[in-house]
Amino acid sequence: MEGHVKDFIMNIEPGEMQVHKNLAIVPLFVSADGNEGPTYITLKEALEKGVLNVTEVTEGGTVPELKVINKSDIAVLLLDGEELAGAKQNRVLNTTVLIAAHSETVIPVSCTEHGRWSYTSSEFRDSDVIMAYNIKRKKARSVMRNVRESGRFMSDQGEVWDDIQAMSDNAKVHSHTGSMKDVFESKEHELDDYLKAITLMPDQKGMMVTINGALMGFDIISLTSAYAVLHPKLLKSFAMEALLDKKERAIVPLVAIAKGFLQDVLSCSDTKHKSVGLGWDYRFEGKEKVGSALVHEDKVVHMTFFTLAESEKIGSMSGFKQRRGYRTK
Repeated sequence: MEGHVKDFIMNIEPGEMQVHKNLAIVPLFVSADGNEGPTYITLKEALEKGVLNVTEVTEGGTVPELKVINKSDIAVLLLDGEELAGAKQNRVLNTTVLIAAHSETVIPVSCTEHGRWSYTSSEFRDSDVIMAYNIKRKKARSVMRNVRESGRFMSDQGEVWDDIQAMSDNAKVHSHTGSMKDVFESKEHELDDYLKAITLMPDQKGMMVTINGALMGFDIISLTSAYAVLHPKLLKSFAMEALLDKKERAIVPLVAIAKGFLQDVLSCSDTKHKSVGLGWDYRFEGKEKVGSALVHEDKVVHMTFFTLAESEKIGSMSGFKQRRGYRTK
C-alpha cells in the first residue's frame, strides 16, 4: 500500500456512535494534516447548477456506458453506486469517477431497471439513491475481478439484476420495470426515520456502520462539503439493508471495532489502475474485506471498504462467469 494512502487511513478518526433501531454508525473524521486533496463538487450539485450533462453514449444506447459532459470550471465527483435516473434505463456508477473540468468522459455503469429500454428523457437526473449496501458490496467484487483481469470497470450485470429482484421480493415491492429506485421510494417514510435519527456532525467526512451488530464497512470522502451532500444517500444505502434485515437490535462497542478495522485495512494487498476520469483507482483485498479508493494528486478523494464472508473473497471467484449478456436494444 502506497504511503499517501496509508497516511490517509492512519489519520481517520472515529467519532461517537449513534444508534437507530438495528443500525449503528460511527462518524468518521480526518485530522487536519491527513488529507486536503483537490476541489470538486458532487453529482447532485453539478446537475442542480446545470453544468453537467449525462446522456446515453449514442442515440441507440449501450447498457454498460454513459457519456458525461462537464461544462464547469471545477471537477465533479460521481460516487461508486450513485444512481442516475432517466434516458433509456436507470444506471449506477461501477466505480467512483472524478470528472475533469470542461471535459467529456465515458463512464462505466450497471443497469438498475431491467424492464425498460425506452427513453423517458434525453438526459439523466440525480436519482437521490446510492445502491443498497449488499448489492453494492457484491458489485464491488465483480468490478474488482474484471478490472484486474481486463482493465475494464465492468460488473456482473446479471447478478445486479438478480440482486435487485431479490431486494424487491424481500421488500414486497412490485416494479413493472424492475427498478431499484421503486424499492427505495416504497420505503421512503421508514428511511426518513433513519435520516432524522442519525445526525450529520460538523466536519464529518464519512461513516462506519454495523447492522444487527455485524460490521458492514465504511465510506469516507476528502471534502466535508461534498460529504454533507452525499451523507443522506450513503445513510439510506445502509438503512435499506437494516430495514430488510430486521432483527433484535444488537449494541456493540463500534468505536473500538472501527479502530481495529482501520488498522486491519493497512495490511490489505492492493492493485493500482488508471481511472476513467482523473487520478488512479486502487483495489484492496484483505482477510474478509475488500475496498477501493480514488486517488488524485496523491490525495485520497473517496475510499470505501466492505466486510465479506470467507466464501466471498476475491480468490474464490476464479470460476465466476457473467450469467447474462448486456442488453443493447
